[in-house]
Amino acid sequence: MEIKRLRNEFSNLYNGDPWLDVTLKQTLQGISAEKAAQRIARDRNSIWEILNHLIEWRRMLLKRMSGNIIAVPEDNFIREVPDTSEVSWRHTLAELEETQQDWLSFLDGLQDEDLEKTYSGNGQSYYYLIQGTIQHDAYHLGQIVLLSKLEY
Repeated sequence: MEIKRLRNEFSNLYNGDPWLDVTLKQTLQGISAEKAAQRIARDRNSIWEILNHLIEWRRMLLKRMSGNIIAVPEDNFIREVPDTSEVSWRHTLAELEETQQDWLSFLDGLQDEDLEKTYSGNGQSYYYLIQGTIQHDAYHLGQIVLLSKLEY
């Protein structure tokens, strides 16, 4: 039952009907590559950098729950985007969609009792990691929404 709730939260935040009334997919579809690459200031992250960070965290956490010990890199997956073309932006959006499908497949393969398993790298439960991923996505979605509304 809890797995179904987590899967529902994960799906709603991506492209459903979440309580916060915005989704990743809906928000990102309205953003051009040019807008995604813009920075409000030199030392601030772009929408694109934030999205790449979100994608890499999703991938890393899935790998962790598959038994791999993975450290967070020093740059925390915040990296400059070398190709800011529209084609590259569409590729990034496709990568996000891929991580969404990977997460849903992973969740579909779990039973509620699996939520008590722990990641041996730090002892955190799968439940904690899954909830953390949902919260992480929501946090960065908020940043993306705000940045997308700014004119700069």
